[in-house]
Amino acid sequence: MKSDITISELARLMNVSVHQIRYFEEKGVLLPAYLDNNQYRMYSMDQVYQLSHILLLRKLGVPVQSIKECMTSYSTDQYGQLLNHSLKEIHAEILRLQELQHFINRVLHEQKNFISHSNDYQIKWRETTYLARWIEMDSQITLNAKLLTEQAKSVPNLFESDLHFIEDNFSTITLYTETEAPGDFSLPSGNYLSTQRLIHEEDELEQVIEQFYSYAAVQSHVIQGPLILIERSYLSLFSQNQLHYELQALIEPTTHSERGNRS
Repeated sequence: MKSDITISELARLMNVSVHQIRYFEEKGVLLPAYLDNNQYRMYSMDQVYQLSHILLLRKLGVPVQSIKECMTSYSTDQYGQLLNHSLKEIHAEILRLQELQHFINRVLHEQKNFISHSNDYQIKWRETTYLARWIEMDSQITLNAKLLTEQAKSVPNLFESDLHFIEDNFSTITLYTETEAPGDFSLPSGNYLSTQRLIHEEDELEQVIEQFYSYAAVQSHVIQGPLILIERSYLSLFSQNQLHYELQALIEPTTHSERGNRS
């Protein structure tokens, strides 16, 4: 009984394709032990181990053209460095995936919240929020692509963030992003009157703002701070050609505005 195996048997054993094995042969990193009388490629245990090492190096991100050098000249220290480098890359990828998981969960939570409370008015408790200033612009100017590109300060993953538009006075609006540490501006903790809307045209937003102030007046809510317009552009995934906005304003505490009414 022969102890060597054919290329198809080797492919089955190592869970790879015959094409992959032939490709490794073309690149000179895995040669058969010999050709039998029928010119079939035959492989021994040496080639089985070699292929296992090749597949491991490929998992570590080593290009095929560099594998031969690794297998013939790498020292123990060099292999250790290779593995440590791979560990760093894996750790970075795990962090990236964890951040992506957090973002996806946040998008799903915000969309669920919007479906439940779209067009409603709520009293929401908000903890102290720190904001970093990004763009300051004239209140008559609409945010546009040119204005974004002219900003010296770059914001990573900008449109995956909640963007806070706050009117500083009657002529200036400042665009802020949230930050963990105290920044340029902070929103105090307290009860905030809130409503969420999908907006297609700019004039729709102006109407929503007017309705917001009218509702506050009818309900005798005393607004204590500036109107905060929060843009969640990532939610437009669910509604083409419309942007999601939440309007918020800090209101004076009343006996009816309980801290337990958080959401």
